[in-house]
Amino acid sequence: MFKRIAIIVTAAAAVGTMFGAGTALAAPGVPLGGGSGIVIDDQVECTLTTIGHDNAGRLVGITAGHCGDAGAAVKSEAAMNAGVVGHFVRSNHNLDYAVIEFDAGKVVPINRVGNTTITGVGNPAMFPNIVCKEGRTSGNTCGLAYGDIFGTNAETWSQMCVIEGDSGAPVVIGSTLVGMVNAYLLAACIGPEVGTNFNAILGDVNAVGGAGAGYRPI
Repeated sequence: MFKRIAIIVTAAAAVGTMFGAGTALAAPGVPLGGGSGIVIDDQVECTLTTIGHDNAGRLVGITAGHCGDAGAAVKSEAAMNAGVVGHFVRSNHNLDYAVIEFDAGKVVPINRVGNTTITGVGNPAMFPNIVCKEGRTSGNTCGLAYGDIFGTNAETWSQMCVIEGDSGAPVVIGSTLVGMVNAYLLAACIGPEVGTNFNAILGDVNAVGGAGAGYRPI
């Protein structure tokens, strides 16, 4: 019933990526932020939820867990010629989030992508909040939040348009990050969107420790 919404890149696209890999990107690096398109292992296209630093000063990001597993290589969709800019550290498939450690020498973290600015992290959306997301496929869309309708303490449902490739897109109220996009029910942009609450993600990241613990957005 649920449609996870990563895009598997076609072989033709992968070939195009290889042919375009000969030009080096000039400094200062690749800008990435919540809402940026990312390509995992030259096969899967998803959206970065947020970028910032952990308590060890590492440059880390969050995206959907079904986009890749530990060790997967990450490129910027907008700057494929820059090559690999980070790697998945781990994925939690229960909460469907993943932690990415970025190469700070190759990436410039930004807090605004498209029409979405992230200035902080907040509590989950509840009915009748209006939530918005920034996805690499469908851009900026908004809709009514239904809240945690099954009492999971981990997810929020909303009537917000999402399409394949929007997996991991940041869900915000104003400029406050409250969740990520993970799936839709039955049909893109028609069925409800289901996402993981960001405070549930942070709680798990901090409990596990290591890369991502103490995360704070830029």
